[in-house]
Parts: sequence; structure tokens; C-alpha cells
Amino acid sequence: MLVRILLDIVNKNVRSTIMKAARFYDRGDIRIEDIPEPVVEPGTVGIEVAWCGICGTDLHEFMEGPIFIPPCGHPHPISKESAPVTMGHEFSGVVYAVGEGVRDIEVGQHVVVEPYIVADDVPTGPGDKYHLSKNMNFIGLGGRGGGLSEKIAVKRRWVHPISKDIPLDQAALIEPLSVGHHAFTRSGAKAGDVALVGGAGPIGLLLSAILKAKGLSVIVTELSSARKQKASESGVADHILDPSEVDVVEEVMKITDGRGVDVAFECSSVNKVLDTLVAATTSAGVVVIVSIWSHPATVNVHSVVMKELDVRGTIAYCNDHQETIRLVEEGKIDLEPFITQRIQLDDLVSKGFDTLIHNNESAVKIIVQPRSS
Repeated sequence: MLVRILLDIVNKNVRSTIMKAARFYDRGDIRIEDIPEPVVEPGTVGIEVAWCGICGTDLHEFMEGPIFIPPCGHPHPISKESAPVTMGHEFSGVVYAVGEGVRDIEVGQHVVVEPYIVADDVPTGPGDKYHLSKNMNFIGLGGRGGGLSEKIAVKRRWVHPISKDIPLDQAALIEPLSVGHHAFTRSGAKAGDVALVGGAGPIGLLLSAILKAKGLSVIVTELSSARKQKASESGVADHILDPSEVDVVEEVMKITDGRGVDVAFECSSVNKVLDTLVAATTSAGVVVIVSIWSHPATVNVHSVVMKELDVRGTIAYCNDHQETIRLVEEGKIDLEPFITQRIQLDDLVSKGFDTLIHNNESAVKIIVQPRSS
């Protein structure tokens, strides 16, 4: 009897250190597996993941990768990890443990994560461009766990507390919302400006929400009926133009009394959209390329020169999470309308990836609950 009791205790402890996670092995090969729970080391925060979004980057990894994910046998220089890795970088959760030396985070706090992998000696203060540092990568792509698992341990500097007034499912969208905030910051746009957003996918919609919260007028151009509907019902667009139905440049000129928009954001990785933005932007205006392009693009350089346009790139975020969280906490942005589906981790590929790849008309943002409720 004593032996059986001891075995039961041992088995219970073993089970308690195992968790489910979505692991990327190679292109088209993501597996839901049991792996050890993370160790909460000094300087880290243990987070029980509540919800994790599926990002376009995750889809590209699944269809075309590995891209950001280090291929098997080729470890990332900072994380020292390679495939298989746990996926997921858009996530929220609840703190279940704090490591030695962490004094400003408490168990039970609700948090989101700025999912960077950068060298320990890279500063992350105001004005520091840590998002452009050498060998930068992302938690959930380059290693160090991921949000598509039940638990994760993250270095304190990447953990951002949030108000418990923000539902945790909505909080999972703060990471992509911060992408939109950084694009807005890069643009130099200001209240009263008119913006044209090319593409109403998740990033285009969330960027539009930022622009509206910052006092801009927003024109969205989009083909998809589902995405046009989402732009309308969420209230993030003042005008929605379908390029299959109207000449977008002509309509923009009507809306702006022939002036053109002050700033344009490319969120589609479609060259025709980029051409439209260049044509619709006013002289001395700004065109910001937000989307990740996996193929070469062309731009009408003559128009850029003759109109003295600024064409700028933007990647991820850099000290944007604090302001993004504030906008949500103050009720200036409502994230609920952008969530179109909630699924369990076991259904990640069948109901998540497959839906977004083959039937994205039916979904804008799919979020995943790693732990069965």
C-alpha cells in the first residue's frame, strides 16, 4: 500500500509538470504535444496563458517556413533553440509565479507580453531601437516558449501588467494592436489628418482603430465583403472603398476635395494596393509599408519624386505597448468586434490555420485557448 501511495504521488507530480503546446517542426507540420512546463528562473515571470491569437506570421511559417523559426539543427544565436519550437506570440494571461528578483509583478496579475528575443545587453528604454537590434527575433517563433501553450516563463522586461477590466480574450489582441500603434508613430500623422489604409485584414483593422483613437479620419480600401463589414461594424473607418466597384484614387480625391490623403498605410502586400496609395497620397505626404512582403515589389518612383513623398517601413513595435494598453483601458478602443472565432488548442490546425488559409472570408481574428476550461 505504501509503495502504491508513493507511486501515486510521483505520478501526480510528473503530470503536474507536463503541459500541452503547439510545436512547429517544419513547413506544414505543427503538432499538439505534451512538453515540460517552463521553469520560472530568477528575473522571469511565470504566466498561465489565457488566450493566444493566430498571426499572419504564423500562417506564413506554416505555409512557407521556416522563416523566423530557426530550422532544425540551426539554433538561433540568442535563444540557442531551433525547430521544433512552441508557437504563439499574441497572448495574454495570469501570473502564477514570479522568479527571484522580480518585485513589481504579483501572482494573480493580468498581463500581456511584448514578445521579443534580443540580447541581454540591448537597452529597452525610451528612444532605444531594440526592435532593430542584431539577431532580433520573437518569443513563439525564435524559441523561449510561446503563447500556444498552457504556460510560459518570460523575462520581466517583456511583461506588461494590464487592468482586470480588460477581458483576457480581448487582451490577446494588444500585441497586434501595438503593431498598428508603431505604424502610426512611424508615420508622423496627427489628429485631423486623413489616412488611407490599404487592406482590412487584422493589422489593417487594428491600425485603423488606432488612427481613429488618435483623431484621424480613416478611409479603408478592401475587396473582401467580410472585412468590409468588419470595418463598418467596428466603426474604425469613415469611408470604405471597394476597388472592384470604384476607382479608389478618384473617390479619395472627392473625399479630400482633390488634395489626397496625408498618410497612407500599406497592409496587404499587394503591389496594386501600393500603387494606389502612392497615387492617392498628397504632395509631401507619407506612405508607410506595414505588411511583411515575401516577394519583390515595385513602386512608381517618378510619383514619389515629383510629389516628394516619404516611403517608410515599419516593423513590430518599440515602447508602444504602454500607450496601446492605455488606449484600451481608457475605452478609446474596443477590441471585442475584431474577434471572430474562439477555439481550443487541439483544433489549432483544423479550425484555425485551415480556416484562415482556405476560408478567411469567414474569419478576421481567431484566438486560441490553450488550457481546456
